[in-house]
Amino acid sequence: MKYKAEIDIMPLKALLDPQGKAVTGSMKNLGLAEIQNVRIGKHISLEIDAASKEEANKKVDEACKKLLCNQIMEFYEFRISEN
Repeated sequence: MKYKAEIDIMPLKALLDPQGKAVTGSMKNLGLAEIQNVRIGKHISLEIDAASKEEANKKVDEACKKLLCNQIMEFYEFRISEN
């Protein structure tokens, strides 16, 4: 069966996010000072062939841990749906 995974990878909350900080500063220049604490990460979509949703979860988790996410600096979460 085919599944679709939507993966969000974000910097750890304890770490500085220079890109997010720059965007937060730019919000003030655009007259949007009420927008604060911007954090910028990555969004990854992928399809996976798996026998079950549980197997798809395991494979996506493994891909995140081994390749997609630097767990020293980032955390991830994902959602799986039937495609």
